[in-house]
Amino acid sequence: MKAVRYFGHKDVRVVNDLEKPVPKGDEVLLKIGGAGVCHSDLHIIDEGTVGDLVFTLGHENAGWIEAVGETVKDYKKGDAVLVYGPWGCGHCKPCQQSKENYCDHQSELGYGGGLGLNGGMAEYMLVPSSRLLVPIYDLDPVIAAPLTDAALTPYSAIKRSLPKLMPDEYVVVIGVGGLGHVAIQILREISGAAIIACDVTENKLTFAKELGAAYTVNSKDADAAEQILKITGIQKAKVILDFVGATSTIELGTKVVGMDGDLTIVGLGGGYYQYSMNGLPFGVTMTNPYWGSRTELMEVVGLARQEKIHIEIEKFALDQANEVYDKMRQGQIKGRAVLIP
Repeated sequence: MKAVRYFGHKDVRVVNDLEKPVPKGDEVLLKIGGAGVCHSDLHIIDEGTVGDLVFTLGHENAGWIEAVGETVKDYKKGDAVLVYGPWGCGHCKPCQQSKENYCDHQSELGYGGGLGLNGGMAEYMLVPSSRLLVPIYDLDPVIAAPLTDAALTPYSAIKRSLPKLMPDEYVVVIGVGGLGHVAIQILREISGAAIIACDVTENKLTFAKELGAAYTVNSKDADAAEQILKITGIQKAKVILDFVGATSTIELGTKVVGMDGDLTIVGLGGGYYQYSMNGLPFGVTMTNPYWGSRTELMEVVGLARQEKIHIEIEKFALDQANEVYDKMRQGQIKGRAVLIP
């Protein structure tokens, strides 16, 4: 079996000699249709955040059921499914609430397939429990694979702030990349707030306009905050969604968020913020959500099936994995790259 394997810091290789897994109990073997490539992979590869573990990469996965263990019910060979990414214990309170992304035992278990455990950048993927599958019905697994993160993560972040996203308010999306371009579409469909999109490249700002942003601002401009405040007026923006997470973008968010607003930092850009009593308007909530719940992934599938959201993808073969990672480092991927076995 062919797979994209992580062997340690900056060491990623495509191998052809892995044994095809055989599912037991509640396990499910998936024939992979597509595996999304995420910036989180670069944190693993370039920074060695998972230590000395050796595993198959890929945490955005979709495909068709190839075989099931003897206790699996309600799934059969050929069913098209997504793999829910964060794998919890399945028993603690957050897991029982479908929030395995906040499992009490996450630090003991690892984060999921492709994030320390074997993921889906392979011809086949062994999923440890059928509870981690979400049916996609008539969706193409190649197109649907990035829904598991590139759509689920912004959807969950937006839902946290949905009561504040009224038609007389503004929301700022910082970073129109793999997650940000989907966030704009989700905001367009489920909220009433006017969308202000920020990025450092003009082609992505043009893309944001096409997706539904009412305004665009180049965030590398020295007066980016002033441009945003000229749009919002004294009320400022009620919600900031930062899909970069660098110190510069966090600082931009603090300058334009309004009182009782939400400053939501989704990106893993390694930025920091030094709190002071007068550094933020009163009532502001600063949060760093992680992924989303399995039931929210079901809702995301609903949006996709209704054609209300669409992930811009570029397709590549498994053998091109390292080439894709190089393109990501250079900012040359528009939307999301998907590896096809």
